[in-house]
Amino acid sequence: MTENIASIFTQEVLEDLLPLHRSDEFFEALYGNADEGAYDIRLAFIKYDGGRKCLSFELQLLEKPEKCLACNLTYGLPEVFSRHPLINIKGMVEKIENLLGGVTKCTGWELGHTQTPTANMHSIPLKIWLD
Repeated sequence: MTENIASIFTQEVLEDLLPLHRSDEFFEALYGNADEGAYDIRLAFIKYDGGRKCLSFELQLLEKPEKCLACNLTYGLPEVFSRHPLINIKGMVEKIENLLGGVTKCTGWELGHTQTPTANMHSIPLKIWLD
């Protein structure tokens, strides 16, 4: 099952789950101007842990040219993203459950704390538990 799950989350599927234009829509709603956004938000599949029955993804915040990711408040974003209708984590989890084709159900999800793997990318872990 591990190989099958990993093969579902192609780059195309991930971009469908969280389209790049959603970043601009988010900043338009937040600041009233998409040009104020310092980063693009991308969804990345990390792994499936069969023992824990957990899918791991990341919301990757990628610094835009001539912007400063470090100057933005990214550490409060897990709480914002968990509730924001444009990011729509709940809807994304429902779509992921549908992609699994009825083989399993999603029993819960959580966003972790913002991490800083590189200076120009921050990430927010998304864990989805399966039954």
